[in-house]
Amino acid sequence: MKWDEFAGWGHKVSDWAQEYHQTIGERPVRAQTQPGDILNALPVNPPDAPEAMEDIFQDFEDIVMPGMTHWQHPRFFAYFPTNATPPSVLAEYLVATLTAQCMLWQTSPAATEMETRVLDWLRQGMGLPDAFSGVIQDSASGATLAAVLTMRERALNWQGNTKGLSAHSAVRVYASNEVHTSIDRAIWIAGIGEDNLVRIPIQGPNRAMDTEALRQAIQADRAAGLQPAGIIACVGGTGVGATDDIAAVAQVAQDEGLYLHVDAAWAGNAMVCPEFRPMWAGVEQADSIVFNPYKWIGGQFDGSVHFVRSPEDLTRTLAISPEYLKTHGQDGIINYSEWSVPLGRRFRALKLWFLIRAYGLDGLRERIRNHVAWSRKLHDKLAATQGFEIVTSPMWSLWSFRLIRKDVDLDALNLRLVNAINNDGRIYLTQTRVDGKLAIRFQCGQFDTTEQDVMMAHDVITEIAERLS
Repeated sequence: MKWDEFAGWGHKVSDWAQEYHQTIGERPVRAQTQPGDILNALPVNPPDAPEAMEDIFQDFEDIVMPGMTHWQHPRFFAYFPTNATPPSVLAEYLVATLTAQCMLWQTSPAATEMETRVLDWLRQGMGLPDAFSGVIQDSASGATLAAVLTMRERALNWQGNTKGLSAHSAVRVYASNEVHTSIDRAIWIAGIGEDNLVRIPIQGPNRAMDTEALRQAIQADRAAGLQPAGIIACVGGTGVGATDDIAAVAQVAQDEGLYLHVDAAWAGNAMVCPEFRPMWAGVEQADSIVFNPYKWIGGQFDGSVHFVRSPEDLTRTLAISPEYLKTHGQDGIINYSEWSVPLGRRFRALKLWFLIRAYGLDGLRERIRNHVAWSRKLHDKLAATQGFEIVTSPMWSLWSFRLIRKDVDLDALNLRLVNAINNDGRIYLTQTRVDGKLAIRFQCGQFDTTEQDVMMAHDVITEIAERLS
């Protein structure tokens, strides 16, 4: 394929994408293929000769599409969504066209300076103080890893990278069991070790860390000669939306001299709405915060927003500048590769710039408010339906429920229910465990979902539950 053919195929792909999104609700949400179906449809050996784009695109439709779960489906109520709005898709098209390596200011000044400005727009939109600076990481996992490395280095007086962890007493990090498993991975990769991730018990309806138990654990570790380094709090945990008392946790962190990272990967999006900010009161005391715009406000995956109070601590942990990466003759510039674990950086800020300008913060707020209201309306309707119980109440647009029957294994019953729902294809849900018991999650956050889509979930859930009975 040559560039003089590109515009024609670009037009065809654009038309296909528009039709796909306009008719996506007619498809089953989850892929209906069996393991191996796609693999077996693909040739074992690569082609030696060029193949026509017509054939490649036809195979895309015939082979690839049946094996896709449709994350943009308006009835995708599983996990958290990864949204794709029209302006962000167009921006992604331009990002791919430019394919700039935006590791340094000099390698693409527009990418660096736009990242600085757009993240400050989001900081303002979320009501965060101007003490925070932002950087776009590849994912929340990458942001959390950067935070864990920073808290490790700060606790070790910046000697971990040079002398290694074996030269120091064990570093300890504190979190509840409600945090995402990306925290576990960050602990592994940082060399801290799973045994040094101290799990703090939870309490209350928000499933928040017990801050008195947190304080006692830190003090006991210090008395035992261990090295407390940081706390990871969550706002809107993936399981059922667990949310720590950030103000209380921040007070412990301040009293004990520890780094505080707040994982708000999903629920942080809701903070563009002022009425939801009391749920993370005290966040201005955090050292770092992460949220994923693609999980709710419509930013295209990938790209996570990582706010930090002290960029100097982050760059002291991660920056390395061989001669070939130095920018000479310029002062006061930012090289965002020094704020991230990877050196390579895509022009992710362009997607957020398109998104915010195309909808405005008010347009994004309206969608979040609708999603929360519709989800709670569904919650109330299912709570009033005989044979169901609510396991956890709504946290923003996320809650969980169980089907109840006498004299049966309820975990097995609810696993059958969620599998039957997903095999049906009209909606997509996922399960979790709450205090050891299986529950079914519902969350609303797909950008183009409607109230009708959300309320349809009640019909599907109750119909299939009746069928199982």
